[in-house]
Amino acid sequence: MASTDHSLKSKVALVTGGARRIGAAIARTLHTEGMNIVIHYRHSAGDAQSLSDALNADRPGSVELVEADLENTQDCSRLAHRPLEVFGRIDALINNASAFFPTPVGEVTQAHWETLLGVNLKAPFFLSQACAKALTSTRGAIINLTDIYAERPLPTHPVYSASKAGLLALTRSLAQELGPNVRVNAIAPGAILWPESGDTQENQEEIIRRTPLGRLGDPQDIAGTVLFLLRDASFITGQVINVDGGRSARP
Repeated sequence: MASTDHSLKSKVALVTGGARRIGAAIARTLHTEGMNIVIHYRHSAGDAQSLSDALNADRPGSVELVEADLENTQDCSRLAHRPLEVFGRIDALINNASAFFPTPVGEVTQAHWETLLGVNLKAPFFLSQACAKALTSTRGAIINLTDIYAERPLPTHPVYSASKAGLLALTRSLAQELGPNVRVNAIAPGAILWPESGDTQENQEEIIRRTPLGRLGDPQDIAGTVLFLLRDASFITGQVINVDGGRSARP
């Protein structure tokens, strides 16, 4: 009979891109549930340290920071082993980190391709591969942050859209490869936060207009879905949950 204890207390999560925005909301939510957290960052050292200090003040020794370049497979391997070195286990891998920028056809360089595919697809695979044995021993889970644009490509972003489509396919494939001991699911956010690179007011208003709930989402909407998949969804694997205010339901 399956265990009915769904507590996350003292379990361990690795959150990539966990210093800011959606990643930070995920880290805070899982920490509140009693998990120990390894927070990955690349350029956001100050934000990562501030978040770590706040969470460790609440529960000393519960958060570890790791800087890593996700385009580098050696860094991915080092990152994947850090939860075991610090906490002795890993129960959840949250592939949240993402690269996002336009790549109009005719202007795409090899560097653009390598960055978008490297961060958004290659890194989640190699992190999952490196964590698979440890996750199997804890009957853990992998959650990939895809995008509604994985299935409905965003104009002028063909490489980004392809990278997220690949991540969606990878989610379903890994669910088969790593089952029955490791569950693998995806969350596809809609408009949660506007891109930091900027966006026009007109475009933002059009996105809201096309969203049935008529508003922007919140990082906590994603963090809550991560919590559901880790704590309450023991019979869900190989799925993608669109957290988009209904936008993907519209033609």
